[in-house]
Amino acid sequence: MRGFFEYTKQALLVTFSLLVICGLIYPFAVTGVAQALFNHQANGSLIEADGKIVGSKNLGQAFTDPMYFSGRVSAVNYNVYSKEDTVPDVNGETTYGGVSSGTFNYAPSNPELKKRIEADIVKFLDANPGVKRAQIPADLMTASGSGLDPHISIEAAYIQVKRVAQSSGLSVDEVNEIVLANTESRVLGVLGEDKINVLGANLDIYQKMKEK
Repeated sequence: MRGFFEYTKQALLVTFSLLVICGLIYPFAVTGVAQALFNHQANGSLIEADGKIVGSKNLGQAFTDPMYFSGRVSAVNYNVYSKEDTVPDVNGETTYGGVSSGTFNYAPSNPELKKRIEADIVKFLDANPGVKRAQIPADLMTASGSGLDPHISIEAAYIQVKRVAQSSGLSVDEVNEIVLANTESRVLGVLGEDKINVLGANLDIYQKMKEK
C-alpha cells in the first residue's frame, strides 16, 4: 500500500510540474519574447491607412474595384461574405462556408476544375481588354492551398497595370513604379519567386490617388 501512495505521489508531482511548465511558463515565455522582439508580426502584421486597420500583410483580400490589383482566385472568397450568402438556395445550400481557409481541391480530371477556370478566364478577359488568354499568368487562375494568399507574381501584377492605370487615373509609369516598390525578392535570393504584396500595392495606389 505504501508503494502505491509513493507512485501516486510521483505521478501527481510529474503531472503538476508538466502542467506548470508546459501550460504556464512556456506559453508566457514564448508570448513575452514574441511581443518584445516581434511585436508587429505577433499581433498579425496589421496594416493601417488613414488611422484605420485595413488588413494584414500576410492575409489576402478580395479586391473587385478595377482601379486596384486583384489577387488570386480564392476557394473561400477570402472569407468575404454578404448576408445573402448565408441564405440557403432551393437546394438548401449556401455560398457561405464559414470563416476558414482552404482550396478547391479539384483533381485535374474533375470537370468542375475546367468549368471554374474557364469562368475565371472569361471574367479576367472582360475586366482586362487587350489581354489574350495565353498571356494570363497561371497564378491568377489557380487557387492557393489556403485561399488567403496575399501575393501574386510580378507577371500577374504587370498584366493588370494598364487596367489599373486607366481606372485610377494614374499613369502607367506611376503604376509600374508601385509594382517595383512592392516587389519582394526571393528568400535568401534562391527560395521561391519574386512576388508582389497585393494589399501593399493597392494602398500605394490609394495614397497616390489622394495626392492628385
